[in-house]
Amino acid sequence: MLIRVLFTVTIWLLIDLYAFMGLRTITARSSYSWMQWLNWIYWGVDLLILATIFYYSFAGKFSNGPGRQVGWLLGALMISLVPKLLVVGVLFMEDITRALYAAFSIGQKVMGYTESTSYVPERRKIVSQLAFGLAAIPFIGMIYGTVKGKYDYRVHRIRLTFKDLPEAFHGFRITQLSDIHCGSFDDPEAVRKGIELTNSEKSDLLVFTGDFVNTKADELEEWFDLFKALEAPMGKFSILGNHDYGDYIEWPNMQAKQANMDKLQQLQRDMGFRLLLNEHIRIEKDGQSIVLAGVENWGKRGFVKHGNLPKALNGIQKEDFTVLLSHDPSHWEAVTLKEEKHIHLTLSGHTHGMQFGVEIPGFKWSPSKYLYPQWAGLYSQNDRHLYVNRGFGFLGFPGRVGILPEITVIELQKA
Repeated sequence: MLIRVLFTVTIWLLIDLYAFMGLRTITARSSYSWMQWLNWIYWGVDLLILATIFYYSFAGKFSNGPGRQVGWLLGALMISLVPKLLVVGVLFMEDITRALYAAFSIGQKVMGYTESTSYVPERRKIVSQLAFGLAAIPFIGMIYGTVKGKYDYRVHRIRLTFKDLPEAFHGFRITQLSDIHCGSFDDPEAVRKGIELTNSEKSDLLVFTGDFVNTKADELEEWFDLFKALEAPMGKFSILGNHDYGDYIEWPNMQAKQANMDKLQQLQRDMGFRLLLNEHIRIEKDGQSIVLAGVENWGKRGFVKHGNLPKALNGIQKEDFTVLLSHDPSHWEAVTLKEEKHIHLTLSGHTHGMQFGVEIPGFKWSPSKYLYPQWAGLYSQNDRHLYVNRGFGFLGFPGRVGILPEITVIELQKA
């Protein structure tokens, strides 16, 4: 852990030093004396973050996983670092032109065309001002994301039509929540508003697709009463996500880890959730039924693979209308689409849309798309659908920029 921290700090300081060249160009050529204080503020903030990082490292706080305090520290680091990457990019392009000019000047001197000894032009103040002006955009955006964006819940409503949906389920509504990560929350009233907004949809069924906590079941106790208040007349159902297994911290022994898992599962049951562990149930209505199946986490890129789809579907007939809960959307292409039994709709989460991106009518982008082909919203293939929820909570960076927390409401319709 210490080696990773030192590597991160070294890269960060190198970026800091490079970006500071631009700031110094602005302050050194300013006629306002107060501008010199910007140099001290620049390094003062970074040194405070640096001191906190080393304190957390030596105090062993990072070993407790991505909790609230670690999240705020990571947030401060990212708010400091990300805008400077833009500054570095602009300054680097300027340095390329300066280097080319210097090479041209040296060539002229070598060939005897000039006697000048000044080869490298100074940095231009206007370029540094442009760099920091551009950097202000993500800086303000990330500040807004940590203060407002992370609790700016949005309801996404979609309608899906199926030829073989039982008549009794025409108009049936399912509310999906995912990736609550309650260990990161710091505002109970904001979370309460999200829960009230969820209940106001008055859906028939509520499903949760994994990651109630960051690392430990204890994180859920503080928020137990709030999430117990979630309501749905035909039941609340949940599955496990990769963070629910306690794999991201060190346990004294396997018994302690298993006790944590048992506690998390019991807390979910006490909140009224029916936890589906590689199994299925039938939702009955007016003498007809649909199947709701749930698998444990199954993921790529080193994520645990406890999901067992054949086991979850055991006893289901080919003609059954089936909805599957599977935390990681990579499971859809890798396993679900290859399943002989027709799974009409899969509900997933996991990606959070990386909590950063752009969503405007007609355009959707996030760095998450480079890791997950299906990262947010609806995807369809061969009459099978996948919906990826953007997540109710947040992890690591304590904010959301562009990709806002989501409550999904899906209405099933018969063609």
